[in-house]
Amino acid sequence: MADGDVVPEVIGKKPDEYAGDVTPEEAFRVLGADPRATLVDVRTRAEWSFVGVPDLSGLGKEPMLLEWQVYPAMERNPRFTDDLLAGLGANLSDAPLFFLCRSGARSRAAAIALTSVGFGRCFNIAGGFEGDLDGTRHRGARNGWKAAGLPWAQS
Repeated sequence: MADGDVVPEVIGKKPDEYAGDVTPEEAFRVLGADPRATLVDVRTRAEWSFVGVPDLSGLGKEPMLLEWQVYPAMERNPRFTDDLLAGLGANLSDAPLFFLCRSGARSRAAAIALTSVGFGRCFNIAGGFEGDLDGTRHRGARNGWKAAGLPWAQS
């Protein structure tokens, strides 16, 4: 870590495979406080288009949109790591990276994968963008980015 880095508060027990899970609110706080922090939305193009994306314009940032699994086959994106490295640029291997998907499963896998290639501060956003299903089998109200009331936009 560099001097002045903002340290995210991890929820639950820190796993060995990546830096840990954070709440959407904690990710948003660090994204606003640390100019090197990046949000990587690993959902599919269809999800970005039809469900929406985090709106970081108030922080002077944009999320990096990079599919972990390619729709419609949902096979793992073989270029994910290369495309992420190209999008981040040089010297960001110690910057906080916050991975986001629908509910937290794909983003956890992406955080583990990037940690395995040398990125030390890969965090999974618990609950993802839409969160878990509620009692009526709908997403977006129980937990996650939307339920936290964080900014988002739909195209």
